[in-house]
Amino acid sequence: MMSENVGNRYLVMLGAIIVQLCLGTIYAWSEFQNALKLAASEGGLYGWLVLNTQWPFAAGLASFAVFMVFAGRWQDKVGPRKVATIGGVLLGLGYMLASLVDILALDEIMGTLYLVLTYGVIGGAGIGFAYVCPIAALVKWFPDKKGSVSGIAVAGFGGGALIFLYVEQYLIESAGGFIGQPFLILGIVYLIGVILGAQVLTTPPEGWVPEGWTPPETTADGSGKGVMPGEMIKTGTFWLLWLAFIFAATAGLMTLGNVKSAAAEVDPLVELLGLGALIGGIMSIFNAAGRIVWGAASDKLGRVMTMMLMFLILAIAMFGFAYVVTLPQAEGMWMTVTVVASIVGFCFGGNFALFPSATADYFGSKNVGKNYGVVFTAYGIAGVVGALVAGSFVDLTQSYFLAFVATGILAILAIILTIVMKIQGTK
Repeated sequence: MMSENVGNRYLVMLGAIIVQLCLGTIYAWSEFQNALKLAASEGGLYGWLVLNTQWPFAAGLASFAVFMVFAGRWQDKVGPRKVATIGGVLLGLGYMLASLVDILALDEIMGTLYLVLTYGVIGGAGIGFAYVCPIAALVKWFPDKKGSVSGIAVAGFGGGALIFLYVEQYLIESAGGFIGQPFLILGIVYLIGVILGAQVLTTPPEGWVPEGWTPPETTADGSGKGVMPGEMIKTGTFWLLWLAFIFAATAGLMTLGNVKSAAAEVDPLVELLGLGALIGGIMSIFNAAGRIVWGAASDKLGRVMTMMLMFLILAIAMFGFAYVVTLPQAEGMWMTVTVVASIVGFCFGGNFALFPSATADYFGSKNVGKNYGVVFTAYGIAGVVGALVAGSFVDLTQSYFLAFVATGILAILAIILTIVMKIQGTK
């Protein structure tokens, strides 16, 4: 029976990766953003304001976070398979409805609102329903390796962005710059992919633990009790984690959503040679790698020490980005942008391994779906803040300098929060 359970948990991991690969599409928004912001004089079809191209992405992140709260509660009751399946249906539906944007939305405002509703609210809800299920299932199947397994699972999310950046670029180019047909094709792919992956998501029997492993008494699991969300939000640890998540995620999200445009600002080759997908793809590789590396490191160094180190590197990279965008435009600068963006992506990805495993550490694995859903609302706030910071500063100053300085300061605030956690004795 024990060997059967061990076999099951690796099958669950496979399903989790398939689901997360599809969900990672949200980080490939930069291809759609670029198509929307290019005016006719630049070879584009839409010519939207940068801020308006940010709103669908921000709405998707906010919807993702809000619906994850409900999904976490529901999957703890009915299991991950059913909830993730519904997530796949909503994600596919959101994209397929968004495909009508070229027909139904005849002006910029109407188009923005339509994409906010379809791609953002409906598609984001699908991601929110499906995202928590693989993580909650794997944390229960791998209580001995929470950080590592969380990192492997969500690495699929970052890897999905790498794959679909190229897919979206190809589809948009094939459609002559229109985005409707690419949305339709992707919607069908995500509908099928998430539903298939969801079918192998299960949870272990009550009280099951890996052979030879004893829960450490220093964690919430060690007491045999799981903290409920109502109790969790009354603790100082929750608020420190939640605020640190907002500050760190804002920096990463702003970079992910704008890296192609920022690179084009300092290097003419980005548009001339179509290097945007390559830059975003490299960043996505580091995003995925960061989830695995930081997750594994936290199992050895502890969550707080790992967060502190990661936020420090993130802050340095954000200020480095601010410096780079002030340099004169020159060929070859895209490589410098790519290096800095990759460091940001590497640190950003670590958030999604560290915060779910920390939530399970401090508040128990039993209710991790519910609890991490609440912690994850920080990500939704970060998505909106990141869009406002980037869009507002760029439209006002025609430069990304102030946007990157602001997010560098937020990374420093995240470091301060981890220092407070360390002083208080939080692990």
